[in-house]
Amino acid sequence: MPIVKSSSQGGLVYSTDGGRMCPECRRTVAECICKTIARTQPAGDSVARVVRETKGRGGKSVTVVRGLALDPVALASLGKQLRAACGSGGTVKDGMIEVQGDHCDRIIEELKKSGHRVKRAGG
Repeated sequence: MPIVKSSSQGGLVYSTDGGRMCPECRRTVAECICKTIARTQPAGDSVARVVRETKGRGGKSVTVVRGLALDPVALASLGKQLRAACGSGGTVKDGMIEVQGDHCDRIIEELKKSGHRVKRAGG
């Protein structure tokens, strides 16, 4: 009979038959499907929210686009397109596109041209 330990939430943690178990999908770690499911379901409600932020950036403004339900490759491509349209740098991280500078109006126009639903958030 295999030795089985359970976590405090009742999920299977270890089994001598299969080794370490994923608490989410209850499969062995080698057969875990949680990360695959997370990659196939992009975060966001498909409404792009454009906001200008300065918090934590030494007073420099950054235009942030959140809420796009795109896969990472498409998000990176869109980020590059937006940075080129604004003529400035930026990055794509954590499902957000950051463009250096205050380019809210220009980014909203570009997103509408690309067929996205856009809302301006913040002030």
